Amino acid sequence: MDHVRMGRSGLQVSRLALGCMSYGEPGRGTHPWSLDEEASRPFYRQALDLGITFFDTANVYSDGSSEEILGRVLLPMVRRDDVVIATKVHGRMRPGPYGAGLSRKAIMTEIDASLRRLGTDHVDLYQIHRMDPTVPWEETLEALHDLVKAGKVRYLGASSMPAWQLAKALFLADQHGWTRFVSMQNHWNLLYREEEREMVPLCRDQGLGVIPWSPLARGRLTRPWDAATSRSETDGFGQTLYLDSDRQVVDAVAAVAAERGVPQAQVALAWLLSRPGVTAPIVGATKPHHLTDAVAALSLELSSEEVALLEAPYHPHPVSGF
Repeated sequence: MDHVRMGRSGLQVSRLALGCMSYGEPGRGTHPWSLDEEASRPFYRQALDLGITFFDTANVYSDGSSEEILGRVLLPMVRRDDVVIATKVHGRMRPGPYGAGLSRKAIMTEIDASLRRLGTDHVDLYQIHRMDPTVPWEETLEALHDLVKAGKVRYLGASSMPAWQLAKALFLADQHGWTRFVSMQNHWNLLYREEEREMVPLCRDQGLGVIPWSPLARGRLTRPWDAATSRSETDGFGQTLYLDSDRQVVDAVAAVAAERGVPQAQVALAWLLSRPGVTAPIVGATKPHHLTDAVAALSLELSSEEVALLEAPYHPHPVSGF
């Protein structure tokens, strides 16, 4: 497993990240398809055995239980300094005006709650899950900077926002001498490529790593278009992301995969890994082959003809994911 720098920062991460939204108590939060602690354990072990050292979660995943499981399962398996743990802040964790968002009060409360759940004294990458239009950027950015200076956070990241908002945040951080974002976690895959217009060029220009979420389009790129799973039938957010015309892209992935004799997941992920600017796609896993396919994609090189075949059916999409 190769390790790469997160943009121009000193943070080094494995070329793949394990997304931990799939691991959480099913009765908590809005993810009834998530795996409980005992069912999650083998995937953390498998990820480490495959060389994955980058783990991404969020405070809101399964109402905090994803962070709890990550801490209880992962940390006894490995030295803390040998892994990169990323989590996020913004979503609603409790009722009231400070139970969500990016005010200074909310951020200071939520980092301590995340650290308690994770069972660690610092987060390697602390990301704003979405932007908060009700709070001035200056307040949010200074609060995040203070977490870095306090030693609770090593690096800062952002997720899912318009490119102009990220540009504004970077400008303000530079203007005030605050800690800059080093990463953008955005929605990018063969079915949704709108980020290639502005966000990805901005990140490359400004030296941010790009760590796409849903690199396999919530599994749509890995199976026939009309096939369903327990997650796809209950994932209300995922049902808003893609179009009926995306069937043509999935068919192209299936054609390339059949010609190569590999699973569709390997083809779709190999395409994303080959895109300029991509640091480490965040892959989910609820079956062992999900991780072995992801690692196999690292060594799958697509020809220019195959890339053209995969990209040709794409149609512009309405902006989605934030």
